Amino acid sequence: MSSLLPPSRRLTLAWALALGIPFLIGLAVLTLTPSRVEDAMPNLLDLVLSGIHRLGWTAFDFTRLEVLANILVFIPVGILAFLLLPRRVWPSALLVGPLVSLSIEAAQHVALPHRAATVTDVIANSSGATAGVASAVLCSLVFAVRRSRQASPRLEAS
Repeated sequence: MSSLLPPSRRLTLAWALALGIPFLIGLAVLTLTPSRVEDAMPNLLDLVLSGIHRLGWTAFDFTRLEVLANILVFIPVGILAFLLLPRRVWPSALLVGPLVSLSIEAAQHVALPHRAATVTDVIANSSGATAGVASAVLCSLVFAVRRSRQASPRLEAS
């Protein structure tokens, strides 16, 4: 039964930091370096697109793949924001993704002019982060319901 209970807040924060710091470093390398993913790994993107096309999604092109990738990459940003912020201010986690995305796009615009800083990226990144916050809230609610069910005494009819 105790395995259904969520870990302590301190342990949750430790794991969030242990996994979040390398993730955020990777995100910075991915978004704030001069080379673009499609330049560094063109064959990988071609393989992904050809696999998607073999599944029958022939209308799926590089632009859609990039939007989907932006959404997926920012889901952990929302989860981390929810986990690292105090519970009493959790709604502010919804602002973290858009702020991080705007910061990245502004840095690309100013310092990396050959990178494309776009509103579409901000929208996709923000959507991913919002999905991350929503999934973290949902998981927290599930854990809270389980915990309350385990803690409440059950009366049996005699």
